[in-house]
Order: sequence, then structure tokens, then C-alpha cells
Amino acid sequence: MPGFGFLIPLLLLMVVVFDAPIVYMLALAFWDKAQGFTLGYYGDVFEAPVYLRVLANTVRISVVATIVSVIIGYPLAHWIRGLGRRAKMVALALVVLPFWVSVLVRTYAWIVLLGNDGLVNRALQWLGLVQAPVSFLYNELGVTIGMTNVLLPLLVLPLYAAMARVDDRLLQAAASLGAPPSTIFWKVYFPLTLPSLAAGTLLALILCLGFYITPAILGGGRVPMISNVLDTLINVYPNWGQASAISTILLVVTLLIFAIYRRIDQTTSTK
Repeated sequence: MPGFGFLIPLLLLMVVVFDAPIVYMLALAFWDKAQGFTLGYYGDVFEAPVYLRVLANTVRISVVATIVSVIIGYPLAHWIRGLGRRAKMVALALVVLPFWVSVLVRTYAWIVLLGNDGLVNRALQWLGLVQAPVSFLYNELGVTIGMTNVLLPLLVLPLYAAMARVDDRLLQAAASLGAPPSTIFWKVYFPLTLPSLAAGTLLALILCLGFYITPAILGGGRVPMISNVLDTLINVYPNWGQASAISTILLVVTLLIFAIYRRIDQTTSTK
């Protein structure tokens, strides 16, 4: 094919940088220096309840953080769409602003806000709403708040882009036919933004499964997630084979989630 030779360097770069490390990681779970080929690492994962509990905990927290992000992000994107031009630019700038700040800095900022002597607890005590500081940090609540903060821009921006493409004449036509605002939203507006919402939700959920910094800091070691277990297996013990087996299982879970999404998307598009 003409021009294919120009693509060879790019293909080689992708294989070396992206594919080779993944293949090597998968291979580590099937090889032991003493025994050779083995499935023992996978056996250890399913025989030790702690690994399965951490995996289930990771999926549960990821789902909760994703749902919270959707509940906040969708109305926020819809609100931005209805603003005037100048106000819309300011709102979008505030949404994009977190991308310019390190995730590490943003995570530590939540300690300043939500700590026992933080701004939020001081305000609650000053208003007389609580007598003692509320434990926002070093539990699942703190981890969920931090993860939601990281995920929101990733949801709001594509949602706003989809909402901005919705033709107002469609909404006006529905209103002229006597449809109430609720019917216009659920029958016209929401279906047009649903593909973007589904894609953003999938992206957020997949990113949650691999979160490391936020759970490690805001969880204080009390909220175990897969990424923290992998860090321990690699940097403390180290046990690369066990870490590879857990990583492979996490990869399979991610692919299953993506397959379910594709299945639902194809079923919806054919209707």
C-alpha cells in the first residue's frame, strides 16, 4: 500500500511503548524462576480472600464515585449551557482550571478543607451544626470526595460539548406541540446527550479502578484499593508475579465493563 512505509516507525513505537510492557506484565503471572510455567499466582489470588475483598472494594468505591460525579456533572454541564457567553467562558475556565494543578496538590488541598481542624469542620462547628469534628478523611467518604473532584472535569467537558450541539429548534418544536418541560427533557434533550454521558461515565469508571494517589492520601491506608495492593507487592515484598496476576484480573474486569458498554450501546443504536 502506498505510504504504508511511513507508518512503520509509528507502529513500532506503539508496539514497544504500549504493547510490549503489557505483554511482559501478563507473562510475569505465568512464569516462576524456580518452577517455570505456573498458574500458582492466580491460585493465590483466589485462595486469599483479602485480594478478592480489595477488588470488590475497588469496584464498589469506583462505582459510587462515578455515580456521584454523574449526579453533579450532568446538571453542572446543563447549567453552563444556559449561561450567557461571558459567564459561560468563566464557568468553563473554572472547570478546566483543575487540569493545570497537580493531582497531588489537589488531593492535599482536601486535607486542608476536610481535616478535623479544616475549614469545613470549623464552619460547621461555628454554625452550631456539629459539636465535634466530622470525620471526612481517612475513610471511604474522603476517598469518594477526592476521586469525584478529579473526575468531574472529565465528565463535564464532553457533556457540555454534547449539550452545546443540541439544536434549540428541536426543543422549541417539542414545546410548540404542547410537550411539557419534563417531556422535552426526557424525550428530546436527554437522549441526544446520552451517548456522551455513557462514554464519559465509562471513562470515569475505568479511571477510578486505577486510582492510586487519591485513595492513598485521603484514605490514610484505611481504604485498601487494588492500586495500593499493587504498590505493596511491587515495592515492599517484592512479588512481581502476584502483582502481575492481580493486574491481569483488573484488566479483565475493565475489558468486561467495556464489553458491557459496547453491547448496550449497540443494542440501543439498533432500536
